[in-house]
Amino acid sequence: MKSKTMKNSMKNLIVAVTTSAVLLMSGAVQATEKLTIGITLQPYYSYVKAVVGDKANVLPLVDEGFNPHNYQPQPNDLRRLKQMDVIVVNAIGHDDFALKVIKAADRDDLIVIKANKDVPLLPAIGQSVGEGAVNPHTFVGLSTTIQKVYTIATELSKIDPDNARTYRKNARKYATEFRKMKRQAMLTLGDLDTSGMLVATTHNAYGYILQEFGVDVAAVIEPAHGVEPSASQLQETIEKIRASKIDVLFYELNMPSRYVETIEAATGVQLYRFSHMTHGAYEENKVAVEMKSNLATLVEAMKFAAKRSLADTAVTTNTATNIKQGS
Repeated sequence: MKSKTMKNSMKNLIVAVTTSAVLLMSGAVQATEKLTIGITLQPYYSYVKAVVGDKANVLPLVDEGFNPHNYQPQPNDLRRLKQMDVIVVNAIGHDDFALKVIKAADRDDLIVIKANKDVPLLPAIGQSVGEGAVNPHTFVGLSTTIQKVYTIATELSKIDPDNARTYRKNARKYATEFRKMKRQAMLTLGDLDTSGMLVATTHNAYGYILQEFGVDVAAVIEPAHGVEPSASQLQETIEKIRASKIDVLFYELNMPSRYVETIEAATGVQLYRFSHMTHGAYEENKVAVEMKSNLATLVEAMKFAAKRSLADTAVTTNTATNIKQGS
């Protein structure tokens, strides 16, 4: 009887061990079956991580700390690309280095998702911008960010239909977060009249977020994307800022612009800094955190412009009244 019991116990143990091994092997297979999705810029890391969660691996093409304006492809980029099943790209001027790596890899099996394919694009602005060039900084806008996240989720759902429902659900959740951000910023502005607000920017980066709040860019300092102005171009811009009575100059948070102080001293324009979101570490919450900061900056700038406009109106009214009384 005791022998039979021992045999049954041994049998149960063998079954348990075998089952555990099968489950472990199954888990390993599932882990290896996860997509590896490449990205080229920090904002796209945030987008893709928000969409896929733990359902896929996200792999940056380039180590953090690079400058996309002048980055040259490295051998490590090609090695990373070989690990990717899919890569999400900007593809409209901000990650041209990545397009060179993709072309050099000559991989027919690599799926390329162009995140901006459904985004209404703004023209590039600058004295030396080529004909037909578009503004590639769609990641600085709210509506454009939402559209790109939906595009990424849709395209990944085609590639990985087993997780399609999760991807779409996560995309909707992310979009809701950004809609709430915009709504809160609008409520903070209240009934301020900023219709006459005029701004200049160091380069053509903020058009997407500014247009959502009805702010027009009257002047762009850099003659082309990432190119510093010459002395004559800088003087021309200073004269334009003076003549147009521009209220605010937006410039890049993480990139020192040597000419900004010159403009400030020459015109008295108020300076505000925006993040481009393309510097620093690859982080899941990077875009959300830095977008909130940009919105706070924009609200502050719009309040400043409205206050200045009211002051100018009061001065004009008082002057007119004094002239009338003197006559």
